[in-house]
Amino acid sequence: MLNFKQKLNKITTLMFDVDGVMTDGKVLVMESGEMVRNMNSKDGYAIHLAVQKAFRIVIISGGNNNAVKNALERTGVKDVFINQHDKLACYLDYLKLNNLKDEEVLFMGDDLPDHEIMSRVAWPFVLRMQLLILNRSANMFLIRMVVKVVYGILLNKYCVYKTNGRS
Repeated sequence: MLNFKQKLNKITTLMFDVDGVMTDGKVLVMESGEMVRNMNSKDGYAIHLAVQKAFRIVIISGGNNNAVKNALERTGVKDVFINQHDKLACYLDYLKLNNLKDEEVLFMGDDLPDHEIMSRVAWPFVLRMQLLILNRSANMFLIRMVVKVVYGILLNKYCVYKTNGRS
């Protein structure tokens, strides 16, 4: 059986849901009908850093917001799949297309549509599901923490992350 570090060393791909993971889950509906989400710029920087360090970053979202897609593409993410109502099918297609295995994937999701993927990957991170309640302020820095921990383990360095929500 692999230990924590050995298991993390196999991670090549970080996958994320958007709403509730990269956002606080709130949607502001404008008078025009446009739906606006609030994303943290520090998470954007962490994702940009992960792309620079040659991690494969993948977004699989049931939402259909081109502004979110454009923002993620500006960080360097090439694989942004929005309007995915069968997230597992999207995940499996991506694995096949990129010759990946479940053991190489860390997935962060927050709701039932993410469960099927999380039950397969090596590192599932569950945010604010009824099964696991995390402090709301803790949720706001988990993407940064995950990138730093995975990258730090791959460098064989210890990563210390402040638990007060600041990086």
